[in-house]
Amino acid sequence: MRYVEFPVIDPVATGKNILSLRKEKGLTVRDLQEYFGFEEPQAIYRWQYGKTIPSVDNLFALSAVLDVPMEKILVRASFGTTTKTEQQVIPAASAFFFFCRVNP
Repeated sequence: MRYVEFPVIDPVATGKNILSLRKEKGLTVRDLQEYFGFEEPQAIYRWQYGKTIPSVDNLFALSAVLDVPMEKILVRASFGTTTKTEQQVIPAASAFFFFCRVNP
């Protein structure tokens, strides 16, 4: 069986993309905070700085407010350069593939 390269999200590039898309839409962090009903804006800042990635529900809502598909928000990591995040994610992905091959 031939495997397709396991896709990994680049959280920093995704955060920069969220920031860019937010500004293109003319929205402030406070606008997003109110839209999501967050008491504080920290979650939005963590997304923009690549500290965290929005949950699937929040990503779906973010795509609606930014008027773009979810795929346009997420940025795929390139494996030419290895970041600390990729080093942490890739072994888990490898373990998942191994588990699926061993336990079909």
